[in-house]
Amino acid sequence: MSKFRKGGKKDVPGVNTSALPDIVFMLLFFFMVATTMKEVDMLVEIEIPEGSSVTDITSLKQLNEVDFLYIGKPLEGGDRDVIQLDGELTISVLRVAKWKLEKVQSKERDIQYIVTSMKIDEGVRMGLVSSVKESLRDINALKICYAAKQKINN
Repeated sequence: MSKFRKGGKKDVPGVNTSALPDIVFMLLFFFMVATTMKEVDMLVEIEIPEGSSVTDITSLKQLNEVDFLYIGKPLEGGDRDVIQLDGELTISVLRVAKWKLEKVQSKERDIQYIVTSMKIDEGVRMGLVSSVKESLRDINALKICYAAKQKINN
């Protein structure tokens, strides 16, 4: 028969931390995959209009094939519509073509393969939008998309 000890002092077992590095790296990997980077700091006020036929361009954004252009009223006040090109504000439509050509040269791709996404406030005059489109057409940047929210049908 076996002998049982009564009242002996028992040691507390140590905490097993062998799985801790795995958990930390899983969390790190999750946040690296799930986090999106901010495109630019918004300098213009934009209320995106609703559209009836909306297509997602996320796959193009991941390939770095989209340049974003914003048109609206400046956040710092003012009643004149301005164009935001990356971190700079301009009222010159000719500056849009120069900006686009600089972006294309930095990507080392042909201009006809890179999309220009225009995020435009609802209240912007259509004449300004048409002028920007013509400026892009002059440099053969023909792939243009407009940002819109999906229209909710009741």
